[in-house]
Amino acid sequence: MSTVKSWLKAARLRTLPLSLSGILLGSFLAYSESVFNIYIFILALMTTIGFQVISNFANDYGDGVKGTDNDERIGPVRALQSGEITPSQMLKGIKICGGLTLIIALLLIFVSFGCENIGFSIIFIGLGLASIYAAIKYTIGKNAYGYNGFGDIFVFLFFGILSVCGSYFLFTHSLKFSIFLPAISVGLLSTGVLNLNNMRDRESDKKSGKNTLVVKIGEEFAKYYHYYLLISAFLAALLFTTINYNSWQQFLFLLAFVPIFQHLIFVYKNEDPKMLDPELKKLALSTFLFALLLGLGQIF
Repeated sequence: MSTVKSWLKAARLRTLPLSLSGILLGSFLAYSESVFNIYIFILALMTTIGFQVISNFANDYGDGVKGTDNDERIGPVRALQSGEITPSQMLKGIKICGGLTLIIALLLIFVSFGCENIGFSIIFIGLGLASIYAAIKYTIGKNAYGYNGFGDIFVFLFFGILSVCGSYFLFTHSLKFSIFLPAISVGLLSTGVLNLNNMRDRESDKKSGKNTLVVKIGEEFAKYYHYYLLISAFLAALLFTTINYNSWQQFLFLLAFVPIFQHLIFVYKNEDPKMLDPELKKLALSTFLFALLLGLGQIF
């Protein structure tokens, strides 16, 4: 029988800091240009939380019914896997969460654009629907793209580019090329978290037919790919700060890369997939810290 505790577990609230990183940074960047609206900020956070919970529910359902979540999986036991929530209950939860999130997203779009910018509203309604669809299709269905190695692209685009640039646009109604650099950084770091998760689960995913990018390229190349993601994120942030340099505070984000580079060393030396599990939390929180420090550096 499902309980509130079971649903909170399925929502995986620990994943929220990572998903909120892009919204936080995009809002800071808008604020640095003296453009900010507290209602847009709150509604953007709520919308993103909704998207993340939908994704977590869908991931739990998709991996559960496909048998990917089994005793060989290293990570925490999922709700369907444990029997705390039935497949039909989870599907209902996805539909309810999807409906509520869509309502909040529409309110966000109205507060941002009003009745004057119908074109922008239509574009963002399309992006909102695409976000919900992408969150669900990650693991659900015969052609779930998470099972074909395309999850990394989804995370990069939605957690990075759309999250940072989209939230910035909601405030400013404009977009600068340089904003794509921090968006790329957040996207690459978020993709790094997914890659780390897939490195941890490589063996069980392979046996279950979940052909993530890690399964396709193998453990050794997955590590090289991981180095590329995190180092490229650092370089993009460094380039953005150099281009927009005004004060030394803008380099505060470097502090977030201390644990990130320590993490890289750990991954380089590690040979036991089980040891990667605690690193997921470290990298996710480091990404949130990066977004916070880079954003604060822009407004000091």
